[in-house]
Amino acid sequence: MMEENQYNEDKSFSSEENKSEKTREEKNKSLNQKRSQAEKIKNLISIIILLTGLFIGSLFVDVSQLIQGGGVSQKILNNKDVFELNGKTWVAYTDPIIKLKVINDDKCENCKPDQILLSLRKVIPTILLEKVNYDSDKGKELIKKFNIKTLPAFVFDSKVKDTDFYLQAKPVMDEKDNWIFLNGSKAGIPAGKYINSPKVEDKNIVAGKKDAQITLVEFSDFQCPYCKVLHPVIEKILQDDKYKDKVNLAFKYFPLENIHPMAMKAALAASCAQEQGKFMPFADKLFENQKEWTQKNGEYKFKVYARQVGLDVNKFNQCYKDKKHEKEIKADMEEAKNIGISGTPTLFIGDTYQGGGVDEESIKKTLDKKLENK
Repeated sequence: MMEENQYNEDKSFSSEENKSEKTREEKNKSLNQKRSQAEKIKNLISIIILLTGLFIGSLFVDVSQLIQGGGVSQKILNNKDVFELNGKTWVAYTDPIIKLKVINDDKCENCKPDQILLSLRKVIPTILLEKVNYDSDKGKELIKKFNIKTLPAFVFDSKVKDTDFYLQAKPVMDEKDNWIFLNGSKAGIPAGKYINSPKVEDKNIVAGKKDAQITLVEFSDFQCPYCKVLHPVIEKILQDDKYKDKVNLAFKYFPLENIHPMAMKAALAASCAQEQGKFMPFADKLFENQKEWTQKNGEYKFKVYARQVGLDVNKFNQCYKDKKHEKEIKADMEEAKNIGISGTPTLFIGDTYQGGGVDEESIKKTLDKKLENK
């Protein structure tokens, strides 16, 4: 009997214990649920705050401005066309951002685009500049696409067509694949560097020592007043004891027929003098007497000069009449155009374009640098 009562007591105690355990589990479960719900509410509040902040972000920036003096809100951008921030003045434009790729050679002293960019920014203030090395893959791709011949070169994105500048510059623009190239030769932009340099062949006129270390290559026009100025400078350098055994001249014809109507005839006459080995003396006569033979009916003077420099006049006359060397002259002209040359005189010292200065001092300075590296 005692054992049975003990059993009943133990059973009763166990039942109470189970109930208590179950109650604790339920409380824990309820507590966890409350915590989870609280966490969800907390996260939801955070999201709401974030979205609200994004929605009225300008308000936060405005408050930041009041406290720190920095930051720009949409409100300010909408209400002001000009404002100052962090020591700079910001100006609002209605024009779109115009991307501009400048293809250039950083090693080229004559290729600095600063002045051109300054002029462009005056008419397109929203330019976004990207520098591209002409020898990089991107540079080579753009050079090939637009057949670029001189540096620096300027390529705009298609948004430039939305500017007043494009309406004015359209005749000197070339468009391909939504990019627009400002053709420097058409626009009259001075070349800092020609990507390709001229070749000197046996058929070319060469004055000076044949195996000289450095060759000056000149594209010239006998009716060009600037070529007249350069000619005695080149002759003086070739006769200078310092250079005469180290430097020679390869002369190439580039008569600008559209502005110099007598230039081709003078080139034909000079080529006939070259046939008899008297090119330089005859060229001297043409440049010295430029005003004389360029006058109306001045063509007869070529025969006079031929006699003065000791040519066989009959042979000269026949050569000139037949335009015997016209093919060679036009080959020089075609080479000049392929290189990108559009004016005269154009001088190369070795394979380097002598841009920016064709006076005696500048030429000698370039020659000295090149000879030091030989």
